[in-house]
Amino acid sequence: MEVFKIKINSFFSIIISKLIIKLSKKLFKGGTNFPGKIALKLDKDILKTITKNYNVILITGTNGKTTTTNMIYNMIRKSNKKVITNNTGANLKSGITSCFIDNFSFTKFKENSYAVIEVDEANVKLITEYVIPEIIIVTNLFRDQLDRYGEVYTTLNKIMDGIKKVPEADLVLNGDESLLGDLNIPNKIIYYGFNSSLNNNKKVDINADAKFCKKCKHAYSYEFITYNHLGKFYCDNCGYKRPELQYHVDEIKELSSSGSLVSINDSDYYINQPGIYNIYNGLCSLSTAKLLEIENSVIADCLENIESSFGRQESININGKELKIILVKNPAGYDQALNTVSLDNRAINICMLLNDNYADGRDVSWIWDVNFEILKELNIKNTIVGGTRLYDIAVRLKVSGIDDNRFIIGESNEKILKTIEKCEGDIVYVLATYTAMIDFRKFLNNKGIIKKLW
Repeated sequence: MEVFKIKINSFFSIIISKLIIKLSKKLFKGGTNFPGKIALKLDKDILKTITKNYNVILITGTNGKTTTTNMIYNMIRKSNKKVITNNTGANLKSGITSCFIDNFSFTKFKENSYAVIEVDEANVKLITEYVIPEIIIVTNLFRDQLDRYGEVYTTLNKIMDGIKKVPEADLVLNGDESLLGDLNIPNKIIYYGFNSSLNNNKKVDINADAKFCKKCKHAYSYEFITYNHLGKFYCDNCGYKRPELQYHVDEIKELSSSGSLVSINDSDYYINQPGIYNIYNGLCSLSTAKLLEIENSVIADCLENIESSFGRQESININGKELKIILVKNPAGYDQALNTVSLDNRAINICMLLNDNYADGRDVSWIWDVNFEILKELNIKNTIVGGTRLYDIAVRLKVSGIDDNRFIIGESNEKILKTIEKCEGDIVYVLATYTAMIDFRKFLNNKGIIKKLW
């Protein structure tokens, strides 16, 4: 074991930030960004120092970052390797800095350690300025927080600005994402995707993203679409098509509200998180684990037994009733969440929480691109609406044909909880935007219903 030799400002940056982290955990049960901000003020290059002993894996993209991060983290951990992660979802530069400082020791261990880090799309270039990752993962690109990111092509450029700084990093990319093909970069690339689809749909929806060829702007054709604009695409005009896949879903053998049984590269895996989007997350994690030479038995066990990240298909028991919290933040993700809910044949209750804070995106007009009409086919006992924009979501649901006589206006988390406790049936699905989900979980934590906030 040898001692780190660091600059004096780095030393004080780490010590002070560690004290702030301890105080934040004790007093506020969190505080994941502020310590990092302080550290960066004291030493703008602190990431170079605190990441030295890690093989860093960065996970970015619009949807699936947190779940994929959790899956990969557990695969590495169960391979008996030392690994850390920013499991609170604090994925900006300051939050990532806090994560590394929290795990920093002034003694350097000889064995290699891993850091599986979720990173915001716009922050990739801020991290690769100081860190050379072993692997960078991009899950997908959808319209999200248009006031912050702009269109998907802008988001792609932000990510590529970060990747171009580290040509040594291996890339694990979603091959079904048309924006991620033919990137003209020196990095080694592993592509994953689907070789089959449940419904063999070939017609892209009018509200789908990235419908036009990145090379010639002609409309894509598809052999099949998995969801939104993802699938086996090709351009009739210029010949651009999906790249060759190294890891692929060949068959979806079972799809339920509990999970999925799939065949990947001729082997069967059960993914205990439901929905097509979680099959993508599992496939991405498997592809990364294979690159890290993790044993197949460990991969299969982790996919079958993975625990939900907070707010991502998280199940909570309230007086014998199951409360399932699902984060929703854009049309593509919301549609997949609704498709997953529709797999449940029981009598269900729905709670929709819509906020418009900075982290959610100020513009909530995107809810009109969500296919809420699918809910008309379900056996819904009660529909609860809440959040700062509760009337917007109520109007959207009424227009979609949901029975507004069963609407319950949840002006406060207290009323929402009391309504949930009185609901008929065994399950309540809570679909919430980011800050609405965080606020509701904090409320449940204060009530003692959730024991662990982060």
